[in-house]
Amino acid sequence: MPDDGALPGHALEGAGERPLGFYLHVPYCATRCGYCDFNTYTATELRGSGGVLASQDNYASTLTEEVRLARKVLGDDPRPVSTVFVGGGTPTLLDAADLVRMLAAVRDEFGLADGAEITTEANPESVGPEYLAELRAGGFNRISFGMQSARQHVLKILDRTHTPGRPEACVAEARAAGFEHVNLDLIYGTPGESDDDWRASLAAAVGAGPDHISAYALIVEEGTQLARRIRRGEVPMTDDDEHADRYLIADSVLADAGFSWYEVSNWSTTDAGRCLHNELYWRGADWWGAGPGAHSHIGGVRWWNVKHPGAYAAALAAGKSPGAGREILPAEDRRVERILLELRLRDGCPLDILAPAGLAASRRALADGLLDPAAYGAGRAVLTLRGRLLADAVVRDLVD
Repeated sequence: MPDDGALPGHALEGAGERPLGFYLHVPYCATRCGYCDFNTYTATELRGSGGVLASQDNYASTLTEEVRLARKVLGDDPRPVSTVFVGGGTPTLLDAADLVRMLAAVRDEFGLADGAEITTEANPESVGPEYLAELRAGGFNRISFGMQSARQHVLKILDRTHTPGRPEACVAEARAAGFEHVNLDLIYGTPGESDDDWRASLAAAVGAGPDHISAYALIVEEGTQLARRIRRGEVPMTDDDEHADRYLIADSVLADAGFSWYEVSNWSTTDAGRCLHNELYWRGADWWGAGPGAHSHIGGVRWWNVKHPGAYAAALAAGKSPGAGREILPAEDRRVERILLELRLRDGCPLDILAPAGLAASRRALADGLLDPAAYGAGRAVLTLRGRLLADAVVRDLVD
């Protein structure tokens, strides 16, 4: 990665035809959840490793320096930013004014497109009516709360610190603050969770009145506390059949409540409620990821930042890019990634990007009821409900 972060000349060719988004990573958490392997740090983990440079107190100022670097690297690229997503970690551990200041840096350097989607993730226990009102007044129009479950014993296994009922109250507070779009994140397949527990979580989420719900199968990542507990036999591992059953329950409950799936793990009540920022990822558009460990993609060039907040801040303070490395994606890799990502979407991927072996596999998937016949006849590979249950296997076959 060059010190100035300069991109190859071809990266911006045809940029005007692609939307541009920003991901702003906030790497701080009050506690570490047992299932999480994201690039996050608690105050204890940062103590003595990076000093003032790693502090969350001046993090907003540090991140705005990378936004200014992005403006230099992208030069006279005229595109306004169409989506901004602040994720973590727990972005709402920062003052609301800090998040607004980070957004303002993007707006000042690049401008925001008309109707730009501006999202932040939030921990239900770290926000209140005044905080939410300040975010809304500062330009945020979408918020995503980490609910995960409505059952206390499930939250305990996940090491989530919020109390049941608080995420639902947050939806009402966000609506009162003027947020147009609200998401609740759910996790299914936690050890010890029953079908009834999952139904209760879905009912609570739907009843809260969001216009978007994300439901993800729990993935037990190596190196996490939960993985160690399972390995020691303290909690049971959830099997694939249970995951499939929970997914079917989710799709049925959400459909009955007026939600439509548009990506394998995401449902919304309207097209306007879909997460445009995530769609930008899934469709291979351009985004700049600012913050420790954040990943970026511009015109087939992908890079990633150093992970530690202290090293990240030190690089920017020295006038250097915080990038740790990058790769230029060959055309074949971009084709494969397009299949991997677009097949997860409701409108699927075009059949004409499949190689001969992948096209043959698509015909087998169609015969097995994994692809929608009407869409296939129109030249697209679109997953059926059964296909969504086996999405990873279908993708593996189609990328051949």
